Amino acid sequence: MERKSLMPLSLTALTLFALVLLAAVLLALLAAVGAGLLAHLDGASLPAALLRAGVAFGGTLTLLTALLALGIGALM
Repeated sequence: MERKSLMPLSLTALTLFALVLLAAVLLALLAAVGAGLLAHLDGASLPAALLRAGVAFGGTLTLLTALLALGIGALM
C-alpha cells in the first residue's frame, strides 16, 4: 500500500484542530464536574467525589481523543 505524501498543514487546519481539541477538553471537564457533583450529592466524601470526577475526566478525554484520531485517520 502506497502512503500519501503529507502536505504541510495550513493555518486554518491547525486552528480547526485546536478548536476541536479544546472542545474535547471542555466536554471532558463538563463530564468530570457532573460526575463529581453527582457523587457528592449521593453521599460520597469529597476525596471520593474528586476521584470519581478524575476518572470521568480521564475516560471521557481518552474516548474523545480516540474518536478524534479515528476521524483524522479516516480523512488522511
